[in-house]
Amino acid sequence: MVQIKLRERSAIIQSLLAGVVPKVGLQHIQVGRKDEINAIITDLDRIIDDGATIRFIVGRYGSGKSFFLNLSRLVALEKKFVVVQADITPDRRLHATGGQAKALYTELMHSMATRAKPEGRGLPSVIERWISDLDHRLRQEGKSDEEIIRAIHHELRPLQDFVSGYDFASVLGRYYEGFQRGDDALTASALRWLSGEYETKGEARDDLGVRTIIKDQNIYDYLKLWAAFVRMAGYAGLIVSLDEMGVLSHRLNSTQARNANYEMLLRIVNDCLQGSVSGIGFIFAGTDEFLADSRRGIASYEALASRLRENEFAINGLIDTSGPVIKLNNLTAEDLFVLFHNIRNVFAKGDPSQYLLPDDGLIQFMGYCSNVLGAEFYQTPRDAVKKFVGLLSVLEQNPGTKWEELLSGPSSKMYTDESKDEKASCRDDDLVTFRL
Repeated sequence: MVQIKLRERSAIIQSLLAGVVPKVGLQHIQVGRKDEINAIITDLDRIIDDGATIRFIVGRYGSGKSFFLNLSRLVALEKKFVVVQADITPDRRLHATGGQAKALYTELMHSMATRAKPEGRGLPSVIERWISDLDHRLRQEGKSDEEIIRAIHHELRPLQDFVSGYDFASVLGRYYEGFQRGDDALTASALRWLSGEYETKGEARDDLGVRTIIKDQNIYDYLKLWAAFVRMAGYAGLIVSLDEMGVLSHRLNSTQARNANYEMLLRIVNDCLQGSVSGIGFIFAGTDEFLADSRRGIASYEALASRLRENEFAINGLIDTSGPVIKLNNLTAEDLFVLFHNIRNVFAKGDPSQYLLPDDGLIQFMGYCSNVLGAEFYQTPRDAVKKFVGLLSVLEQNPGTKWEELLSGPSSKMYTDESKDEKASCRDDDLVTFRL
């Protein structure tokens, strides 16, 4: 019996009830996706081995894309990666000229997570880990503060091959100065620069003595710079996770703006597939339309579409995860049963004696959802999960309530009424004979 912490239980229940993915405790409810997760693990191992990877996670609304991204994030954190994550919006995108790309970069930096800081806001800890290790080593050699600042530039010399690598090292030196002197304003200015929050070069020069700032045009270059730095700081690499990619295809009305973002995607795809970068992995998630729409989606941009085309032999249930695109297939009835079983276990805090619903209740609930949601029940589990969490919440808050009564409405009788059609009867037989 695995005990579930109250904090994890609360986060999982509240998130699922709202139809969003919990950021903690995913291991308690994860089902299926074995091949897909193994593909991500293979990607992470490739990055550790000085490579770079890119993945497009594609599926219908509610098919589990965000869940898969968060699960991939947890796996990466366990393997000592630094993870940055954000949602694409019209005001946060890969390419822009009005500050939207820089806004995406800033959001990514604010979300920076490590195994020690899984909730995000880990940018200071990543910097301080590297600086403290360097400081400890040089202090033992009798070095002064000034010598340590010079050593920071020396240690970061490999980064000078990247865009603004010299200024990056200078800002880290200023951060160290502020940290040593207790100058919170200086350390805050350094973090502000590293997060891309300076609007003018003059302001950055006055505060930090650097001549460049992060702009729309160079956010990808800075992500590559961060990938190199976090490896120097002792991490396995950098994972960049972006959800809601469909915003680029279906919420940007300008063809020019869409194509500019696709051009940036093409640059990232080429760099990762051709080995031009290292220590970094990208995971993008979007709907089927984002990938396949020939008028607005990636399919409309031939140079990119040709690189993401599916394997023509992966048909009739066969899978191929060697390419950049991973399509999330529908969960099976067995997967859904296990998912509901796991959610029931979360409500009981891992104690089977506290289950609010027996296995027979799980089966009848699946019949209820199958009748109410139809095919959507198997294609997009989000609505069914929300309904199930709602059912357990009512049972928990109203002791003595019979679950049979709650599931005995007109929409749930397909498992008790022999007059229902043959399709429903066949599905009923499958569920009745299923065993966990």
